[in-house]
Amino acid sequence: MSLRAPDRLLLASARRGGVWVGVTVLTSLLLTGATLALPAVMGRTLDAVLGHGDVARWLALSGVLVFVLVAVDAVDDLVGQAAEARSTAWLRHTLLRHVLALGTRATRRFTPGDLVSRLVGNSARTGDAASGLVWIVMGVVPPLGAIVALALIDYWLCLTFLAGMPILVLLVRAFLRDISDAGEGYFRVQGTIAARLVDALGGIRTITAAGTLDREAQRVLAPLPEVHRHGLGMWNALARISARGDLVVPLLVVAVLAVAGLGLTQGRITPGEVLAASEYVIMAAGIGGVMSSLNELAQARAAAARVAEVIAEPAMAYGSERLPEGPGRLQFRGVTVQGADGPVLNDLDLTIPGGALVAVVGRSGAGKSLLAALAGRLVDPDEGEVLLDGVPLRRLAREELRRAVAYGFERPVLLGETFADAIGFGSGSPSPGELAARARAARADGFIRRMPAGYASRVADTPLSGGEAQRVGLARAFVQAGRVLILDDVAASLDTVTEHHISQVLTGALADRTRLIVTHRASTADRAELVVWLADGGVRGRGTHRGLWADPEYRAAFQPLSVTRTPVRTGAGGAR
Repeated sequence: MSLRAPDRLLLASARRGGVWVGVTVLTSLLLTGATLALPAVMGRTLDAVLGHGDVARWLALSGVLVFVLVAVDAVDDLVGQAAEARSTAWLRHTLLRHVLALGTRATRRFTPGDLVSRLVGNSARTGDAASGLVWIVMGVVPPLGAIVALALIDYWLCLTFLAGMPILVLLVRAFLRDISDAGEGYFRVQGTIAARLVDALGGIRTITAAGTLDREAQRVLAPLPEVHRHGLGMWNALARISARGDLVVPLLVVAVLAVAGLGLTQGRITPGEVLAASEYVIMAAGIGGVMSSLNELAQARAAAARVAEVIAEPAMAYGSERLPEGPGRLQFRGVTVQGADGPVLNDLDLTIPGGALVAVVGRSGAGKSLLAALAGRLVDPDEGEVLLDGVPLRRLAREELRRAVAYGFERPVLLGETFADAIGFGSGSPSPGELAARARAARADGFIRRMPAGYASRVADTPLSGGEAQRVGLARAFVQAGRVLILDDVAASLDTVTEHHISQVLTGALADRTRLIVTHRASTADRAELVVWLADGGVRGRGTHRGLWADPEYRAAFQPLSVTRTPVRTGAGGAR
């Protein structure tokens, strides 16, 4: 029988505890051995006192066992924490690498807040299984050893206890079912709250401006009653098992002690063995400790299921081929991408000439940004393929593709400690001179040099306007662009003067690259050598901006919906 994904992940996580898991096993064995030996030694001590035996020797041995229990228990906690820390660290690294390998698919399948919840909270809970599995296994040993000890004292004691075992088994089975269901729901709702909180933080300016702080707080915390319900379910499961255990265990103890008392009167066992039997029967019926360990395991398994769900999502696979010499020609062959309400792009055939400056235009939802994402394999088509200089993107090695294609986005995220790091962020290692040159091309060099530490200034400590952040993002794209530069509506945060300057760079210093520009601005389309007009899931038209401008539906792609039928007059230079 094959293990399920959460169970495989738990075992893999436990193995990553390394040597500390082995030390935990040793300390747990010492604890188990001392725990099983102590009742027998105490019984022999009592018999020695009553029979005038070697009391000092048995008292000394009892003291040694108590010391071992205290000392080893402390060491066991320490090494257990070390094993859990190693397991959790491995699991978080594994999950983070996989989330990043998923690329844009990660945030389409899971919300950012939910991913953070799984990476932080659920990974830590799963990592607890490293020592938890050892404690659960070792937690079963004392009851089994106690049953054997009862048989060694008197087989009637063992048979009496075993008569009540089926009841304990049923209690454990019911507990595991209840605690697993409640744990899965608890972690799922925690992820929902985390997702809503991240959304709220991302839109904090809108929330503040709208004056909806209280309403948003209520929305984020709306699932709390469900968290309470699942948490209460876990506590109720523990309460039920405790109550039933408190009923069953004393009955078993009384039954075994009654048989032990009968054996004492018949001379089969000694008073010390009666004392030992009273301890062993409690140990054998020690459902509380086992239930506590099983509760921890059930919660770890529920958390592992959420982590395994992300890891099970297939990451984007890359090939091993290299690009031949070429100008950066892009080909879309029969490309179809499905959306929620049908295909966004349907059986699209398109060739982007190498080294051309191409503008992609169309109404909102026409698939412009999707086409840009396909061009550099940020997403894969559901059908068809995209080729760069004759090589399908799926067959290219990751490093080869990322060196060849660079992106600039509408709202860039600046990654790295300093501005030099942010501009140089990518597969290459540009020189300081190249960083500065590309920053000048993006009109970012001036305000960066005015900062206290220039390019060494920390990004996190420097407030930037939207336009400044956009220019730093453009500088990064300029540095990383090999054969193809893709700019997805980057002019949205730029003033007219800066946009004009960037256009000069695109037609000057970067003219040897294929430049694919997604735009809503007629002025940008007018400067392009080729315009690709998307509509109705495909290419509605292609040509120059001036040639397409005669079509009123094309003109409408650059206008607000409320004025799409208003005639637009253009001068000799085209629309601006």
